[in-house]
Amino acid sequence: MSDDFTPDQKRYLEGFMSGMQSARTARGLGPLGGAPGSAPAKPDGPDREHAEAQARTVAAGGKLVDQEKWKAAEHPFDAYARFKQQAEAGNYPKPEDNFRWRYHGLFYVAPAQNSYMCRLRIPNGILKAWQFAGVADIAERFGGGYSHVTTRANLQIREITAQNAPLLLEELADLGLTAKGSGADNIRNVTGSATAGIDPLELLDTRPHARAWHHHILNDRSLYGLPRKFNVAFDGAGSIATLEDTNDIGFQAIEVMGGATFEGQPVAPGIWYRLALGGITGHKDLARDTGVIVAPSDAVAVADAIVRVFIANGNRTDRNKSRLKYVLDAWGFDKFLGAVEEKLGRRLVRLDGAFARPRPVYDRLAHIGVHRQSQAGLNWVGVALPVGKLTVQQMRVIASIANQCGDGDIRLTVWQNLLISGVPDAKVEDVLANLQAIGLSAETSVLRAGLIACTGATGCKFAAAHTKEDALTIAAHCEPRITLDQPVNIHLTGCHHSCAQHYIGDLGLIGAKVPVNEEGDTVPGYDLLVGGGYGVDGGMARPFREKVRAEEAPALVEAILRTWQLHRATPDESFVAFARRHEIAALQALVAQTGEAA
Repeated sequence: MSDDFTPDQKRYLEGFMSGMQSARTARGLGPLGGAPGSAPAKPDGPDREHAEAQARTVAAGGKLVDQEKWKAAEHPFDAYARFKQQAEAGNYPKPEDNFRWRYHGLFYVAPAQNSYMCRLRIPNGILKAWQFAGVADIAERFGGGYSHVTTRANLQIREITAQNAPLLLEELADLGLTAKGSGADNIRNVTGSATAGIDPLELLDTRPHARAWHHHILNDRSLYGLPRKFNVAFDGAGSIATLEDTNDIGFQAIEVMGGATFEGQPVAPGIWYRLALGGITGHKDLARDTGVIVAPSDAVAVADAIVRVFIANGNRTDRNKSRLKYVLDAWGFDKFLGAVEEKLGRRLVRLDGAFARPRPVYDRLAHIGVHRQSQAGLNWVGVALPVGKLTVQQMRVIASIANQCGDGDIRLTVWQNLLISGVPDAKVEDVLANLQAIGLSAETSVLRAGLIACTGATGCKFAAAHTKEDALTIAAHCEPRITLDQPVNIHLTGCHHSCAQHYIGDLGLIGAKVPVNEEGDTVPGYDLLVGGGYGVDGGMARPFREKVRAEEAPALVEAILRTWQLHRATPDESFVAFARRHEIAALQALVAQTGEAA
């Protein structure tokens, strides 16, 4: 047993392991290591760090949340055979197994839908056209015949029956894809710059680093079963924002100038990652700059050390306080980084920000339309998707376009759309014509280009409103009434989980049950916020109006946008600058005065 424990803690640990063994025995499972009938084994193997962290929590008088008990009683990766037995019987899981099966990428989403949703893992959001077409086949055979592009540059398949769930997972593996660890208390899909390797603006190609971290996670069981979910992003400073500041770990490419030193030693000029930590927008926080820079080749080792400090010290008694942000809030950055350095066995490099060049500015419309690549004569084409939804027929055509007119890559973005890359100048028109033939386009309104929505109540039990449908209704209402001349992001999310990140939207809408009478009846609606942003405009949106009925939201959004256009200080004042320039009461008065179009 680890020498880090006091004698009292060791006794607690023995009792804790005995309790976990009792839970396993009640399920007909074998002992936690050791021979049958032997005393409970001491923590060992890849799950040791987690068992010790749980035991320390119990020894300190804490009470583990149910999810921690479920993980200890039966590790989800040890339960695949039982999952298949459930599937063959056509049974859906009870809560503890619903949690466990999320380790395999499956979410039982009743009562919204009596079916599973599967979330994939696609590092840096890039997959091959033949894989994309293969996912379409799988979605048609085992799902609802469509997929969703997510805000982590990922794909989801929905409406999967219990019997089809293992077949879907295994056919994904046949495609060279996986859903492993895409849900529950694990490191989620690894995001990177959508235009990595093809962007004239970028400082760094993030693909090798995102891919290396992806495979590092997949091949180390000890990196599963964290205190809560964990997000990591690599931003190469390209044209399209990666939203790395919304992640627990954000690696931001910077250019270090000559003359910088750390502890008396010169820091090599060139491209480094700046390290930001603690982003979790649902809890109103963006990742904060640590002052640390990381050599790109060292990013995986640093990320691993950060995660292991979190494994050992994250809160396992309160799911609302279990993310990395709360360790940072309790410890402060200096103590946390010291623990990371202890794990690494060396010092991290600190750099005065004055020695880094300003990062390039994002193009907020670069994910839509035709854009020149860094390779002469080639272009990427950003395809506008209606709040991320694709039919399998559209997916197959897009795969064919990428093969015949592009470089064979499909690049998903955190803006719920995709790019077709490597398109020669002579084939751009062919691409546009083929997209039009399947009801898609590389052109869209400025409003729709920034329209983001989570799954909503149609497919998620937590959502209080039908976000995707309502987002499209907002666009259809506003487009004929107001023409925007600057990008605006409108984010609709169904619940506090903030999958569509409403707090960083110029306008953010979060689902709410709106009372309609004294008897307590409610209808779907939203609380509306204004003035959020990311990157150089980073900040949380402020509450503007609560309990807006869903059918009233489009007119309110229109009135707010119209107010901005009529009352901005200069023609180029952005919405976020306008919103932040006003106190909320003053802004509310302006909107009421401006009203809606006739």
